[in-house]
Amino acid sequence: MNKKNIAKLITLALTICILVFVSLSTKKTENSYAFLSEYSTEGLDLDYSVSNDNNDFTFEKTENMFTPKLGKTFTGFKEELGFKESQNNYFSVNTLGYLGKYQFGKSTLSVIGITDIKKFLNTPELQEKAFIANAERNKWVLRRDIKRFSGKYINGIKITESGILAAAHLAGPGSVKKYLRSYGAVGFSDAYGTSIRSYMKRFSGYDVSHIKPNKKPKVSLDA
Repeated sequence: MNKKNIAKLITLALTICILVFVSLSTKKTENSYAFLSEYSTEGLDLDYSVSNDNNDFTFEKTENMFTPKLGKTFTGFKEELGFKESQNNYFSVNTLGYLGKYQFGKSTLSVIGITDIKKFLNTPELQEKAFIANAERNKWVLRRDIKRFSGKYINGIKITESGILAAAHLAGPGSVKKYLRSYGAVGFSDAYGTSIRSYMKRFSGYDVSHIKPNKKPKVSLDA
């Protein structure tokens, strides 16, 4: 066999090898993707559009999304008041010496039986009890005014029981009496410019039925 015939045989053999390899590779690929035939996009709406505004995604709340809300409950009332007074900081002392989450003055604390100021400032539970006791006392002092003025409008603000108690926390029950009985002519603002009227408005309509009038409430960690 001459060199020319040998070259032809080699070329033929290589060609056959290549065809066999390609055939096997194609079959393997078909088998590998055969499972995809089980899936179909038929009937699906694939026409999506995404806004490019600000390159951000926005998420809408669904009806079933859980969002804790205190609303107009008593807990909502005291937490909102605590936030207004100190941003709910139990250890806060302002520039005038008012103390704790609800910014009590020492004279008010003494009325409800608290004389250990250091212990008061470092005991959140005692501060919460003090808030309840002070509100009970204010409700007793203002019980007739609450009955008389609730539902009326003074200086454009609807008077409510919760608004009255919040204003009493700010200014004391005596100042609130004067404000109500003068129909807003005798006002009050604290050293930072916060007025009875603003508290009447901000804390209007909360459920404070939890607070019962008490002439002489006293606070103790043991009670």
